[in-house]
Amino acid sequence: MSKSTDVCPVSVALYFLPVETRVPLKFGAETLTHITCARVSMRVQDGVGRSANGWGETPLSVQWVWPSSLAYEERHEALKSFSMLLAKAYADLDVLGHPIEVGHAFLSGVLPGLLEGFNAGRRGEAMPWLAALVCASAFDIALHDAYGVLHETPVYGIYGNEYMTADLAQFLTPADGAAWTFRGRFPADYLNLPGAVSLPAWHLVGGKDWIEPSENDGSVPEDGYPVLLRDWIRRDGLTCLKVKLRGNDAGWDYERLVQVGTIGAAEGVLWLSSDFNCMVTDPAYVNEILDRLMREHPHIYGSLLYVEQPFPYDLEAHAIPVHSVSARKPLFMDESAHDWPMVRLGRQLGWTGVALKTCKTQTGALLSLCWAKAHGMTLMVQDLTNPMLAQIPHVLLAAHAGTIMGVETNAMQFYPEASGPEAVVHPGLYRRRGGCVDLGSISGAGFGYGLEGIARRLPEVVVGY
Repeated sequence: MSKSTDVCPVSVALYFLPVETRVPLKFGAETLTHITCARVSMRVQDGVGRSANGWGETPLSVQWVWPSSLAYEERHEALKSFSMLLAKAYADLDVLGHPIEVGHAFLSGVLPGLLEGFNAGRRGEAMPWLAALVCASAFDIALHDAYGVLHETPVYGIYGNEYMTADLAQFLTPADGAAWTFRGRFPADYLNLPGAVSLPAWHLVGGKDWIEPSENDGSVPEDGYPVLLRDWIRRDGLTCLKVKLRGNDAGWDYERLVQVGTIGAAEGVLWLSSDFNCMVTDPAYVNEILDRLMREHPHIYGSLLYVEQPFPYDLEAHAIPVHSVSARKPLFMDESAHDWPMVRLGRQLGWTGVALKTCKTQTGALLSLCWAKAHGMTLMVQDLTNPMLAQIPHVLLAAHAGTIMGVETNAMQFYPEASGPEAVVHPGLYRRRGGCVDLGSISGAGFGYGLEGIARRLPEVVVGY
């Protein structure tokens, strides 16, 4: 069964946009100083020959998707090579349907085999599934955008039964023992419609960020942007701070939370979150930090809204019961939340929330959102330091998801100049004002990029099919 609104990808073009950071960003044991953004143009066509073009973009964040002792450049080149394989695979995809149907068919039926074949042709360490998802996400986002453009509808207007043939029961299975079903339910039933126009913005306090003037080692960039935490809070009116921790140095982690929490409280910050970046292997490590914080700094403990991904992201290999942590604070899956079956496993282990990311594909993020909401889990939308076009689907997901508090957005901290052309059209998305980002400039079909007003000169096409 199909609908006249169904589409199929017919052509794809891939671009690589290099971006340099103004200050380093620490990911677990590694540090990010530059990144490549994959930008995709995809044309789709319906059954009667009408066609439209869509765009998607994702940072290929090597350190986040593939933590390893392998050299950075080896992993970086692998992600770019895999993205080039994906361009042909999406162009050759012979599936007609709604973007969620087409996207799901690719993610479940094509991507696993592509990754297996890619890894079979490599020597040494295999590229992980999370890296494959991030490479695929720019294509998937472009698919959703093209569909909305073709039907002259904003993306978040296409997720109901007016456009979809398959209901959520075709993609999702409730938890064991559930007395209800996904039959007759569509993603629109779990979205906040209309979406928020303004969102509280979470600022990332990185492991290498300068907190006090005494930490200035002479490498502070003199580019007109803030460097110290207090200056960021005052300039942007910030009320939410996400604190990157080490996860293998309890003393440092505790002192960092106290230091940031103390400064934040003095400057009017309302909320903190902590990100241990998958480095913890024993819940007792987190519990002891939280319990000490509650005893010695109850105000800071009270402002800690949630704890993010302390434990290794491969839940199947590291099936750690985490109920003791989530009994203290909401505990959010991030790297672990590849898809809804992993969210289901996380819930069984004691995780209570899900941090969604468009870099794991728009299709996958929406299906995980629906499964999590249906089972009473709390949502957040986390950043992959999204610049340029990547910022727009990211904030739109947060605006329609119903998050615990706003959206994390930090590209303006680490490479603000990268988004200059986009900021002309969307000034409220690339600078935080009054502690918020403003989505009011997003309008029109698809993701509402406003490309006609963005004077972005793209590099040469890497591959096109």
